[in-house]
Amino acid sequence: MIEVRGLTKSFGGKRVLDGVDLDLTEGESLVVIGGSGTGKSVLLRCILGLETPDAGRILWRGKPLSSQRAEFLDGFGMLFQNAALFDSLPIWRNVAFRLLPRLGRKRARALAIEKLARVGLAAEVADLFPAELSGGMRKRAGLARAIAADPKVIFFDEPTTGLDPIRAAAINALIRDIVDETGASAITITHDMTSVRSIGDRVALLDRGQVRWQGDVSQMEHAQDDYLQDFISGRARPMGSQPQG
Repeated sequence: MIEVRGLTKSFGGKRVLDGVDLDLTEGESLVVIGGSGTGKSVLLRCILGLETPDAGRILWRGKPLSSQRAEFLDGFGMLFQNAALFDSLPIWRNVAFRLLPRLGRKRARALAIEKLARVGLAAEVADLFPAELSGGMRKRAGLARAIAADPKVIFFDEPTTGLDPIRAAAINALIRDIVDETGASAITITHDMTSVRSIGDRVALLDRGQVRWQGDVSQMEHAQDDYLQDFISGRARPMGSQPQG
């Protein structure tokens, strides 16, 4: 569904992505992990067209994504790290933001309430404002917005950041259920290994701007890569030491 080949991106002389190759197959849940500053969010922003790569290519269903950007954007959903809800709009309008122009107020509101119910939020939440919701409820509302248009591909940017373990587990379970039910392809950016194991079919580790390791989540624990094992177990390395393959 999505192919990334030789993707390179620098900021102010600092190379953040350095020849990234990555695939997302149809119906797959891919999780991208890595330390802070390794290029996870930049990779996502390049795919979405928010950043222009310096080199490389991104294909959508085998053709350059840049030549079919409108079709791609019409069929994607996004759960932002901090939900990114519009403070001045009630929750139902946040969820139905993309749908209002073509569905009208009545149908868009009904669909928003349906999607809110899918993520475990009651109908009365629809008329509340983001400031009236807890962090976990805002995440759920953001997830409802991400799936409102029945997208073919969904992006999740650090979906459990700021949540306690119980609420994080609930969001992980919701994401996995939604991906399974809809058949959507998904890319999740995270450093939370619980999310990796709950959400992912396949995992890719970014290190110094490149894909250092990738494989099925079931293979991850036994992979022969010291840095990957340090990352998934949370082991600290001495400052200045280089991870070994």
